[in-house]
Order: sequence, then structure tokens, then C-alpha cells
Amino acid sequence: MKVQSAKCKVQSYDSYQSPFSWRYGSEKMREIFSEEKKYKLWRKIWVALAKAQAKEGLVSKEELADLEKNQDNIDIERIWEIEKDTWHDTVAAIKEFAEKAKIGGGKIHLGATSMDISDNAETIRIREALDIVEKRLVALLLALSSKVKKYANFPCMGYTHLQPAEPTTLGYRFAFYAQDLLMDLELLRFVKKNLKSKGLKGAVGTSASYVKLLDRKKAEEMEVRILRELGVEAFEITNQTASRKIEFWVASLLAGVAQSLNKFAFDLRIMQSPGFGEWQEPFGVLQVGSSAMPFKKNPIKAEQICSLSRLVVNLSKTAWDNASMMLLERTLDDSANRRVVIPEMFLAIDEMLNSTANIVEGLIVNDKQIMRNLEKYWPFSATEGIILEAVKQGADRQKMHEALREIAMRAWKSIQEGNPNPIQDLLEENSTIKQYLKPIEIIEVLDAKNHVGNAKEKALTLADQIDRLT
Repeated sequence: MKVQSAKCKVQSYDSYQSPFSWRYGSEKMREIFSEEKKYKLWRKIWVALAKAQAKEGLVSKEELADLEKNQDNIDIERIWEIEKDTWHDTVAAIKEFAEKAKIGGGKIHLGATSMDISDNAETIRIREALDIVEKRLVALLLALSSKVKKYANFPCMGYTHLQPAEPTTLGYRFAFYAQDLLMDLELLRFVKKNLKSKGLKGAVGTSASYVKLLDRKKAEEMEVRILRELGVEAFEITNQTASRKIEFWVASLLAGVAQSLNKFAFDLRIMQSPGFGEWQEPFGVLQVGSSAMPFKKNPIKAEQICSLSRLVVNLSKTAWDNASMMLLERTLDDSANRRVVIPEMFLAIDEMLNSTANIVEGLIVNDKQIMRNLEKYWPFSATEGIILEAVKQGADRQKMHEALREIAMRAWKSIQEGNPNPIQDLLEENSTIKQYLKPIEIIEVLDAKNHVGNAKEKALTLADQIDRLT
């Protein structure tokens, strides 16, 4: 196959290149949104159209054979050269194809409008890109499921308002992130199932040109035949383009994935900070955290995920604009931005999903620090349980509250002076509390595992659900 592409321009270092051309996203995702892939798909659609029209006698066997023979003989630089004069990329691509296919070139694009070609090609690219996102989502969910199972019954301090609250389990926390991503996966599969394109319907979607070439019944049959070969479905009703709502669905899906990943990455950044110190993203042996401070171990991948997520959610707004501001049957104010928005959203999500999976798989969990934080803060939350148990034994609730307030203040002062939390000793020594609770009962109340409810069972149930759905 002969394909002359402008790869030298992609690799140029003396002109601006998007970081998505080399830094973010996988080669597979870049390939999907490459110029080469686009023009190959356009050629595929033109040949499929000619093949269907040949069955109706509109294209001769010789013309069709010539088009098929030259289908992959593409010179992208020649297309760009022609476009400088035509100011129309589809027309430029038709002319370049016709230069190669001298016998069949006169029948290229018969009855079609530009969006009959480019819209269907873009739908195919979006579908292939969604396949990659789906695979990455599944891999990430399985990695999280593994963590959920491992830590389902491992207690840790829960935080609300970034302040110590009550215990949860680490597996239950991981399950929260997984649940969000599972919703994203379910939405992705819905979008894939309902992904539709324009089909072959001509200038304003009425199929008038094809009906004139054939008749209404044959025009409809021709469209079905072509779409079957391309492996896409079409909307029943379109304008010059397919409804841009489908791209808004895709953009909303990708923005939702970005939100889920941002939540996890932001939490990781907090957990990695010295004040918490419970988690840490993987850090390479030769990795450098700072050009000035050699001791730094910054959560750079988590920060990168948060950075890219901001980009994705803001790009998704453009898809809303395109769907709502496509005036009457067609305006062109979506065309330029779609060349950026669609590929870069997918490439950003591709990078983020891969990075998050690597983080989850290699996540460093500091068990000892988790237990230190739990031992430091949980006993304060447990004081409510002390009140409840004591009142059940006949204590005055208000007197118990005051006794525990005084104990808590003494314990906080000791912690601020750098000492371990002395609250258990203070509780066992307190004369008021000793009247109602034995030391063994106090210890039982203070055991965090007795205060995580059904976290373990719920987390494991979600892990099982992930395993079934992925």
C-alpha cells in the first residue's frame, strides 16, 4: 500500500506542535485521529458508495475497479496543496483521488455532500476511540477491584471537610472511586450502543440527490448497503450533518470520566501530603521531584491527571455549543473546533486512564501511618459511643458529656505537644466513667473495627459487581 503522508511536518521542531502529538495519549489513539486515518476512511466511504452505485448501473465495472485499485494510493501533501486553492478539504481530497484514478475518478462523490463522507468517517473514529477508552476503563476498574478486596476490612480514618470524622475502611474508600467509574462504564456502553451518524442523505439530509439518481426505494436500499459495509448506523432524520447531540453525549461521557479520575487524583494528592502521609503514587528510582529540591517526591502524575481533567471538562462545553448553535440545516462554526475538541478530549482521557491505572496498581499504602492517624484521631469520635454506653448503664447524659469534653481537651493538648493520644488512659482513669464502664468495655468502644458498619460487605459486593460487568 502506497501512502504518502506529511510525517516530516508532524516531527518538525521549528513549528508549534500540540503536546498531544507526542506527549499525552497512546500511539493507537493518535493513529485513530491522524490525517492518514481520516483520508483512508474517506476513500473507503467513496469506494463503498461507488460499489453500491455500480450495482445500480451508475458506475461501470472498469470505473469501480480503478477506484478500488487506487483506494490506498493517497498523497496527503498533494491534498493539502490542492486545498490551498480550493479552500475545501473534501474537494481537495476528491481531486487528488481523481488524479490517481483516471478511469473512475469522474464518478467519485456522485450524489454526495461533504458530510456524507466526513461525518460517517468521524463516527467510525469515535467508535474506535470509545473502544480504547472502554478497555482502559475496564483495566482500571479491575485494578481498583483488587484494591477493594485487599483492603475491604482495613480500617482507616474517614475525613469530612478535611477534618477527622469517623472510621471507614480503605477498601470502602476505593469502592467509592470504583462505583463512579462503573457508572462511567455503563454510560459509555449506552453511548456506544446508540452511536449513529448521518448516513448517505445528501446536502440537507433529504436524500434528494440520490432519489434523483435512482428512486426513493433504491436510494434507501443503497444507504443501508453502504452503512452495513462501513459498520455504522445512521439517524433516520438528519440535516446536512448528523445531530451534534451525539457528540455532546460523547463529550459528556468523557467529561464524566475526567471528573471521576480528578476526584481520585485530588484525594491522592491530599493523602500523599505529609499531614496525612497515608498513600503515595509510585516514584521511579531515577525520577526527579524538583530541579531545585532533590528531596521532593511530588505527586506529579496525580497533578497531571487533575490538569488534563480541567481541559477535558472545558472542551466538553464546546460540544454543547456545537449541538445547540448549528443554525437551521447547517452552519460551519463547529467545523474548526471539532478538529481539536474531539481528538484532544479522547487523547487526554486516554492518558489519564492509563496514568490512573498505573497509579492504582503501584499505589504505596502506608499501613503504619494509616494506623497512627486512626489511633490519633478516632478516639475523639469514639467518645460519643462512650456516652451512649454509659447512659445505657444509667449515667446522666449531660454529666458524661462534660466529663468527656474535659478529657478530650486534655488529650488534644497532649497531641499538640507531640505526644501519643492519651485518651484511652484518661477514660479508664476517670472516676465518673468508671462507675458505668469497665476498661474492657472502653477498649471495645475504642476499637475502630467495631465502628465501620457494613463497609466491608458493601465494598466486596461492589467488587463482585465490577468483576461481573467487566
